[in-house]
Amino acid sequence: MTLCPKSSPRILVLGIGNTIMSDDGVGAKVVQELQREFHFPSSVDVVDGGTLGLDLLPLLEGRSHVIMVDAVETGKRPGSCVRLTGEELPAALEAKLSPHQIGLKDLLGVAQLTGHALPELVLIGVQPKSIAVGSELTAEVNMQVETMKGAVLKELERIGAHVKPLAKSPHFRWDQ
Repeated sequence: MTLCPKSSPRILVLGIGNTIMSDDGVGAKVVQELQREFHFPSSVDVVDGGTLGLDLLPLLEGRSHVIMVDAVETGKRPGSCVRLTGEELPAALEAKLSPHQIGLKDLLGVAQLTGHALPELVLIGVQPKSIAVGSELTAEVNMQVETMKGAVLKELERIGAHVKPLAKSPHFRWDQ
C-alpha cells in the first residue's frame, strides 16, 4: 500500500464526526455543503467519513494531500476555528471528543508504524460547544460553517486544485 505517491496530486477532503452528537457533526455538514455547492476536479475527492476511524485507512491510500474537517478540542472559546498541520495534529487529537478521534490518532500511528509515507495533512477544525446527543449544531459552531468551507477551498487553491462553484451555490470569496 502506498499512502503518498510521487506523481500528480491526489487530494482527499475528509469530513469526520458524528452527526447525532451536536457539534461533533460539523465535519460532515461542511463536506456535504461543499459537495452540493462546488464542482471539484478529478484529482479531488470530497468524502463524509463519519465515525469510521481506522476504517478510513484505505481512503488515504495513494493520496498526496488530506484535508480533514472536524470538531477539535483546542481549549479556545466555542466556535473558534483552527488550521493544524504537522506536529500540531497528534496533540490536537490527544484531547479526544469522541471515538472517531481515537481512530484518527490510531490511523496516523498505524500508517507511520507500518512505514508508509503520510500524505500532507491539514486539519480545519472548530472548537465545539456541545457534543451532547442532538442533530443540530450549536449557534457558535454553525456560524463557522462558511468560514470552514472557505478554509478548505483556500487549502485546495494552495495545493493547485481549482474548484468551481455550481450555478446554485452562494457567492463568497475564499481567497481573502
